[in-house]
Amino acid sequence: MEQSSAPSHVLVLPFPAEGHIKPMFNLSKLVSHKGHKITFVNTHRTHDRILQFTDTPSFHTQFPDFQLASITDGVPDDHPPNDFAAMITPTSRSKVRKEFRELLSSFEEKEKPSCIIADGMMSTIAMDVARELGVPLITFRTYSATATWVTIHISKIFHRGLLDLHNPKDTDKMLSSIPGLESVFRDRDLQFFIKMKPSFGLDFYIKETLSMTQASGLILNTFDELEAPIITKLTTIFPKVYTIGPVHSLVKTQLHNSPSLHMRKEDRSCITWLDHQTAKSVLYVSFGTVVKLSHEQLLEFWHGLVNSLKPFLWVIRKDLMINKEGNLGNNDVPIELDLGTKERGLLVEWAPQEEVLAHPAVGGFLTHCGWNSTIECIFESVPMLCWPSLTDQTINSRCVSEQWGIGLDMNIGTCDRLIVEKMVNDVMENEIKGIISSTNEIAKKAHESVEVTGSSYHNIENLVKDIRSMRKCYRPLLGDS
Repeated sequence: MEQSSAPSHVLVLPFPAEGHIKPMFNLSKLVSHKGHKITFVNTHRTHDRILQFTDTPSFHTQFPDFQLASITDGVPDDHPPNDFAAMITPTSRSKVRKEFRELLSSFEEKEKPSCIIADGMMSTIAMDVARELGVPLITFRTYSATATWVTIHISKIFHRGLLDLHNPKDTDKMLSSIPGLESVFRDRDLQFFIKMKPSFGLDFYIKETLSMTQASGLILNTFDELEAPIITKLTTIFPKVYTIGPVHSLVKTQLHNSPSLHMRKEDRSCITWLDHQTAKSVLYVSFGTVVKLSHEQLLEFWHGLVNSLKPFLWVIRKDLMINKEGNLGNNDVPIELDLGTKERGLLVEWAPQEEVLAHPAVGGFLTHCGWNSTIECIFESVPMLCWPSLTDQTINSRCVSEQWGIGLDMNIGTCDRLIVEKMVNDVMENEIKGIISSTNEIAKKAHESVEVTGSSYHNIENLVKDIRSMRKCYRPLLGDS
């Protein structure tokens, strides 16, 4: 296909969750750095948070052709933030599609986007509009390659009755129906999807995933050396697969001191605290931006951490706890946690995670095993203690413990202080044979992937080249001259 040297205009549409927005924003910075115009489309609520916590003047100085735009999330204003159940209703999605189409149609002819990069969970909206307006679409699935491959097969698993949705008896039974992963996953590793039935959530998830497979290409925040066999399988579904991870590190390699995206206020006192700890002595604890704990679970974790006698840095969001009525809300941290932690640990509301994981004092990570946290941890060669609960987290945890051997899986369905204490000591005292050597080996491959000769560096170059060539593919709107 003939290439044009003129810059392309790329419209980027993430799913409105922080774990999805962050890698798509990093990708957009890389594409912008290569000379292309970016319009990054958030929801109004996310847009406001970015303006509140991000140094946007500095950002626009470095990225003058990077525009932040916003559309509705389709949810009434009186709903709480991050009400994902409300966001994925047909009514909400219809509103989002309408405003996304209006935004895409609003650009003057010479500014029309030549490509859309859409989150895999925004596929039906983006695909409908892209086809209607004749714009090529690339999907960015913010999961691992393995989790992406598994979710593509979810519909087949359920339709064939390979999991008992209503009465799962043997959750440790191996699930042999996913090609290439026949001896890896158990029924319990897909428990999240079982719990979604019979609500429309599972139908939504399957519909978005299948729609995603119609895209012109797939972008993944992983690297070839980590998931090569599954990446190869994905190439049988997508015309092109671009593995560009760890994308946060690729940004640092190619863009020195570029402004970061922030949607929360970070407590940097934790870095000063870490500076006073000995090497590899601290357990970092964070359950990401979405996971919720009951009051009882939070206390069990706390007792386990304190009883382990290991220093710990724990991120406790204001909305981390579910109150006794089962509702979400801004709950104060129990007073016993605050008082009892001072001798051994530090509690913060939010931390600069990439910097924390890279700190020499950190020797382990108790994590929900979201993919951003997992890939950041892999890059810094920090052993993981995984307590997954949502979406792809159980899949990631299984890969961490069984496939890659770089951590331990706590996916036991309960939260018990004695188990927490024991597993913290196992990770921090290197009691599990092979974890340290495996983490170091995989981290070395992750570093090599983002170097000039590395696979991810090469793949981002190919992606940018292909985006530029897509300018020739744009078909004007019906009725345009």
